[in-house]
Amino acid sequence: MSQEHLFTPYNKNIKLRNRIVMAPMTRSRADNEAKAPTDELHGLYYEQRASAGLIITEGSQVSKQAVGYINTPGIYSDEQVEGWKKVTKRVHDQGGTIFIQLWHVGRISHPDFHDGELPVSASAINPNTQSFTPEGFKDTVTPKAMTIEEIKQTVKDFQNAAANAVKAGFDGVEIHSSNGYLFQQFFNACSNTRTDDYGGSIENRARFFFEVLDAIKEVIPQERIGARFNPSAHGLFGITVDEETIPTFEYIIKKLNDYNLAYVHLSEPFTDVTDVPFAVTEIAKHFRPLYNGTLIINNAFDKEKGNKVLEDGDADLVAYGKLYISNPDLVERFQNNLELADWDKDTFYVPGKKGYTDYPNATK
Repeated sequence: MSQEHLFTPYNKNIKLRNRIVMAPMTRSRADNEAKAPTDELHGLYYEQRASAGLIITEGSQVSKQAVGYINTPGIYSDEQVEGWKKVTKRVHDQGGTIFIQLWHVGRISHPDFHDGELPVSASAINPNTQSFTPEGFKDTVTPKAMTIEEIKQTVKDFQNAAANAVKAGFDGVEIHSSNGYLFQQFFNACSNTRTDDYGGSIENRARFFFEVLDAIKEVIPQERIGARFNPSAHGLFGITVDEETIPTFEYIIKKLNDYNLAYVHLSEPFTDVTDVPFAVTEIAKHFRPLYNGTLIINNAFDKEKGNKVLEDGDADLVAYGKLYISNPDLVERFQNNLELADWDKDTFYVPGKKGYTDYPNATK
C-alpha cells in the first residue's frame, strides 16, 4: 500500500530504518560564548526526534567567518566538538542516524559578527536582505569579494569541519549549498560577477563547491557526504533565477553522478515561481532523471504527499522541517494516524527550552 512507503527501510550507501528525514533547521539555541551545543538542550532535542530515519542538524558554521545568525552552533573548535559528541551519543543510543550540516552564510551576515569587518561573498553585491544579529534583524551590507587565498582557506575550513564531525561521532555531513548562502552565491550570476576561475562559465561558478567536496572526501568517505541545493530559489536570500540558473544546477547534479555520495537533498520552490521565467516548478520531477544516487526532497510535505513522491519514484527520502519542531515523534504520529501538533513560530529562534524541547509526544 502506498502509505507504507515512508516507513520502509532504505539501504543505498546510507542505511536507514525509514525514509522520513528531519530537515536541517536553524534554532539559535547555542546561547554561550563558545557557540557550542549543550547536552541539556541540543542533546535532548535531537534525542527526542531520533526515530527519524535520518536527522540532519541545523546549519553549523565551519569557521568564525561563516556565521550569520545569532546563537548558531559551530563545528570548528574543540569545545564545539565536545558538545556535539553528547548529541550524537544520545541519538545513537536511540538507534538513530545523524548528519551535521556544514554551513557558511557568506554575504547573509553582518559586520556585527565580524568585529566590524565585512562579510565575504563571490562578489561585492549586497543581497538586500536581513541578517539576524545579536541586536535583532539588521539590513545586510555590501560584502567583500573573496580573494583566491580566502577561497582556498574556506576549502580548508570545510575540510576541518568535516574532520571534526567525524571526531564528534556524526554518521555523515551535509554541505549546505542552498538558500542563498555562500555556495549559491557562487552558483548564481546575480551574485557572482567574477572574471577569474570562479566566475563566468557554469563550470567556473561550480568550481568552489567541487573543490570543497573533493577536500571533504579526503577526511570522510564519499558515501557519508550529502549536499543540499535549492535550484528555483527566487526573490529570497538575494537570489534571482535567470536563464543560466537551472542549467547550472543540472550541470552540478549530473557531475555528482561521478561521486558516490550518501545523497543529494533538493528543495521544492519556497515561493510561487509559476510565472518566473526559466524557473522549474517541480524540482523532484525535473532532477530525478538526472541523478542516479539517493535523492531527498523537502518543503511543505505532509504524510500523503510524502508517500506520493516516493510512490512516483521522484525521490527516495522525504525531509520534514517545521512538523519536526512541534512533533518530536513525527514517525509514530504518521504511522498511527495521530493528530499533529502546531508549532509556535514565536519560539523558533529564542534561547532556552520553550518551543524547543517542551513539545510532548502524542498519546495513543
